[in-house]
Amino acid sequence: MARPNPELINALRRTAKKLKDGAPYQWGHMGGCNCGNLAQELTKLSKDQIHTYAMQRYGDWNEQVDDYCSTSSLPIDIVINEMLNAGLMLEDLKHLEKLSDKQVLARFAVERRLTLKHNVRDDVVAYMAEWANLLEENLLEKIQLPNFSEAVVV
Repeated sequence: MARPNPELINALRRTAKKLKDGAPYQWGHMGGCNCGNLAQELTKLSKDQIHTYAMQRYGDWNEQVDDYCSTSSLPIDIVINEMLNAGLMLEDLKHLEKLSDKQVLARFAVERRLTLKHNVRDDVVAYMAEWANLLEENLLEKIQLPNFSEAVVV
């Protein structure tokens, strides 16, 4: 699971909002699909730039992730590297493309979980929003505030 951090949480929420508000979405387009839209937000590249970079190597996001090399100078590997630097793991990209992370899915009601489709805009929006909520909860659990009640003298 991704490393929870404010940048990634906000990027997921911004991406979900943009998709909800009508940003271009096309599951078969490397720059306009689930991962492509998040990549746009994290890298500030356009959907066409991301797609062009991905087409320099074969395959969809799953295959691109399988072939990812951190020391490669291929543009798509640089894009993936930026996404990883934002806190994502390679498996997160595969799960996002298929809406398949079990921790995220467990947060949906069973009937909703069973009807989520990886290539339906509204389902992608719901998944990203719920993933952001999960990451935020994980981040907040890690925050330790000092116990000031013991130090208060009246």
